[in-house]
Amino acid sequence: MSMTITEKILARAADKAVVMPGENIWVKADILLTHDICGPGTIGVFQREFGRDAKVWDRERVVIIPDHFIFTKDEMSHRNVEGLRTFAREQALPYFYDPGTPTYKGVCHVALPQEGHVRPGEVIFGTDSHTCTHGALGAFATGIGNTDAGFLMGTGKLLIKVPPTLRFTVNGLKPDYIMGKDIILRIIGDIGFEGATYCAMEFRGDAIAALAIEERMTICNMAIEAGGKNGIIAPDEKTLAYVRARTSKPFAPLFSDPDCAVAKDYTYDVSTFEPCVAKPHSPAEYAPARELKDVKLDRAYIGSCTGGKLTDFIAAAVILQGKRVSVDTFLVPATQEVASGLETEKINDEALTHIFKNAGCLDIAPPSCAACLGGPPDTFGRTHGREVVISTTNRNFLGRMGSKDAPIYLASPLTVAASAVTGHITDPREFL
Repeated sequence: MSMTITEKILARAADKAVVMPGENIWVKADILLTHDICGPGTIGVFQREFGRDAKVWDRERVVIIPDHFIFTKDEMSHRNVEGLRTFAREQALPYFYDPGTPTYKGVCHVALPQEGHVRPGEVIFGTDSHTCTHGALGAFATGIGNTDAGFLMGTGKLLIKVPPTLRFTVNGLKPDYIMGKDIILRIIGDIGFEGATYCAMEFRGDAIAALAIEERMTICNMAIEAGGKNGIIAPDEKTLAYVRARTSKPFAPLFSDPDCAVAKDYTYDVSTFEPCVAKPHSPAEYAPARELKDVKLDRAYIGSCTGGKLTDFIAAAVILQGKRVSVDTFLVPATQEVASGLETEKINDEALTHIFKNAGCLDIAPPSCAACLGGPPDTFGRTHGREVVISTTNRNFLGRMGSKDAPIYLASPLTVAASAVTGHITDPREFL
């Protein structure tokens, strides 16, 4: 029987020949990811159910990446990290990326693939809704709660329902002013905030194949903003090269059958897309950037698992080189690898760090989630009043970046950078 890539991955993880949408199955996990926000709760459930001295099901498959509330004086945040540190030491976990040490990485959804923990055909569960990011490398990846994660930590398996697949085919030649963020915001704007509830969102087509891996990550990252169970892109040579450069562990990619059935098909021509934003207070509030020129801004923010990758900063630097920002512009690289890239990557022989400094951006913050999730009051970039923000992050819910009075507009790094220069929402085509 023909199956989608999501169904094939789940069938293999369940030791079944065939699975059907809506079927409840036990699947074996390849990776359990957690961080400083949900990790303590997951550990609490695990120790309550399996015993204080119980061991995790597989030390090699539990990955803990603190990233959310790291650079703060908040004692509760420090206590969370210390709890993870103690647990990792007791369990002798090899993949605990400890803040304050050379092993610290930054945002989990960018660090996990960078460190070689994401492989095509595998199953990844994480205690964070944006775990769906990792479907960009041909894995089934989805977010789960602390209770499920605590059970999984002890058993290595989880009961889940096989999701139906919504297939998005994006063809055409992508204009230089369009990024992955524009593509996914357009799709979410079309289908709505609940348009993919508990569905696999499979992305394919010439335009998707032409995207860099980090741009594919942006698209899969925001599948959850349409209610998706997972986002996924079939692996190709770009995927295999990326993964093989980061791990020597074996893996077996899977692909959708050509004649597989899906719940619904959507088709797009990317050449017709234009730079866009999501208006407050939902990622589904799509609008072309050119229509919002009257929206004056107080700050711009470039960072997060969605918009803090090296590709994102290169795009912003293309706009900002030789120009000056007119609003406070916050820069937060997602990981240490990205931060290093800002020093070494150049445009016209000028390092990205110099471009941002000469443009008048604020000092680059150390890698973390920073203000994407609001954070304690001393979090870098956190809103504290009615600041109007344009951001490369993934959510613009009320109070998401701190203040409940702050309207947040989501956009690509190109649009955010162009808007930072003018001080109002700006279509980047004005600079390209």
